[in-house]
Amino acid sequence: MNLPKRQNFQPTEKPLVIVGSKNPVKIYSTEDAFTLAFNKGFHINGVSSYSDVSAQPMGDKETLLGAKNRALNAQKIFPEGDYWVGIEGGLDTDEQGMNAFAWVYILDSEGRSGQAKTGIFYVPNAIADLVNSGMELGHADDQFFDRENSKQGGGSVGILTHGALDRRSYYSQAVLLALIPFLNKNLY
Repeated sequence: MNLPKRQNFQPTEKPLVIVGSKNPVKIYSTEDAFTLAFNKGFHINGVSSYSDVSAQPMGDKETLLGAKNRALNAQKIFPEGDYWVGIEGGLDTDEQGMNAFAWVYILDSEGRSGQAKTGIFYVPNAIADLVNSGMELGHADDQFFDRENSKQGGGSVGILTHGALDRRSYYSQAVLLALIPFLNKNLY
């Protein structure tokens, strides 16, 4: 029996995105952004990937390097992926006080990369004092606000906006912005 050949066959395999963290917030924010950007589903997997920067990165340069290292290390751990994503939260200070932000760095299997930064927000002086004494921001939030593991939940942004903006949504926007070169391959 001769069956007709299938024409325009499209593989049903979903692309694989490897996130350089097992933090559910980073995994879900990546899934949200990729799904929105490409209007299709992805397999998203988190791996424990080192940032190779200090536990609490300070400044843009160190924080971006941490995000890039997470993506590159995730690629080494799981080279079969289609995309690798690094998300790193950081802090900086200016004349207004201490501010928090995150950098996102994305690689694809073709060697393309994209990066973007979240918006910044200022942390209360009491939190800044705890960070300046050597604490990571997430631990400082937990201690000051009597929380537990807030960085795998709403994070500082969620606490300070009373849940109006949680860490997942906050990171999703930056992941989406880091995907711009992948959405516009002819321009980048």
